[in-house]
Amino acid sequence: MRIFTLIWFGQLVSTIGSYMTFFALTLWAWEVTGSATALALSGFFFQLPGIPMNLVAGLIVDRFNRKRLMLLGDGISAIATITIGLLYLTNALQIWHFYLLALMAGGFSQIQLLAYKASMSLIVPKQQYTRANSMGAIVHYGSNIVGPALAGVLYPLISLSGIVVIDLATFGIAFLTLLVAPIPQPQPQETTQKETWSNKLTFGFRQIWQQPSLRALVLVTVLFTFAHDMGGAVLSPMILARTNGSAQALASVSAAAGIGGVAGALVTSVWGGPKRRIHGMLAGYIGAGLSKTVFGLGQSLRIWVPAQVCSSLNFPLLGSTRDALWMGAIPSEQQGRVFAANSLAIKIVSAIAVLIAGPLADKVLSPVMMTDLAGVLKAGFGTGPSAGVALLYTLCALAIVMLGISGFFIPDLRMIEDNTTPR
Repeated sequence: MRIFTLIWFGQLVSTIGSYMTFFALTLWAWEVTGSATALALSGFFFQLPGIPMNLVAGLIVDRFNRKRLMLLGDGISAIATITIGLLYLTNALQIWHFYLLALMAGGFSQIQLLAYKASMSLIVPKQQYTRANSMGAIVHYGSNIVGPALAGVLYPLISLSGIVVIDLATFGIAFLTLLVAPIPQPQPQETTQKETWSNKLTFGFRQIWQQPSLRALVLVTVLFTFAHDMGGAVLSPMILARTNGSAQALASVSAAAGIGGVAGALVTSVWGGPKRRIHGMLAGYIGAGLSKTVFGLGQSLRIWVPAQVCSSLNFPLLGSTRDALWMGAIPSEQQGRVFAANSLAIKIVSAIAVLIAGPLADKVLSPVMMTDLAGVLKAGFGTGPSAGVALLYTLCALAIVMLGISGFFIPDLRMIEDNTTPR
């Protein structure tokens, strides 16, 4: 675990810087637009390039040096951050610049993420897969605590440009740790016949399709992603609308997510996860969905903070067990292409969910909640623009609960660890 821990530390520091920049940009975008749609579109444009990129990303990761690909991803992200800083300093930054840079960073980050995941099984012992993935969750959730908290304090003092400088310094640390860490390459897969380009590009999909349990896992994952990402796209607008644009309230919820996530990741890291990994994933869905339902019904930090902690407690468990299922089912030399196929399905669904979330909240549900048609819903969600956003968030949370329960009744999914073996 020594090599993995070195890389993990660099990614932790870099992700804190990235979260600071993203939080500051969220505040800036809300100040400029005051629109849920505008904030949701930033996520859409980050996801969008991952769709075509995934068609070739898996092939790239399985054929080229994975360490160099990860270094390239960090370099591209640093360039995007520098561009944002320069535009802001010259008073030229506009919302469409934000979208354009999200497009650029999103495409290369997909290759970097795939290279990281596909390298993990060569660095980490098989029995440590769940533990290593839960440590990865600490990167995300730990950054959720530190990043927004630092950005919330520093944004009024040093503005977006100062936060960009800090972000670049953290990129440098991540780059150096990757540079010195030895990352092995898998042996290239031997083939007796020449593959066509269509066969190369569809390899991952064919590998998944041949195993019914993997098909079931992909189906459940994309349904979860649709509900989760649609709700996630309106989370910040919901909080800002209900708190009159309070940066402190948004930072408090982000910190609560980080606290819950770190706690869940530490527990999963020490525990190692359940013997039946699929049970951990489905139980995590149910726990997260119930907590998010309470969050959507709340209208103040007294409800949001504990609900967010409880929700985030579940994500290291569900994420690490799900990733461990994939790593245990697919040989290392095929993981880039198969993981890319799975990621492509997720990216398409996520992009659709994020794209329609803002207009659905702003143009459909919010106007409905201001009419008599809302009826009893007004008692739970109130009225005004924030009510429609909260209703959408809660419906998505309930869908996650139902999905987790349903998963226990799908035989191919329930028996996935018995039905999938690396070939």
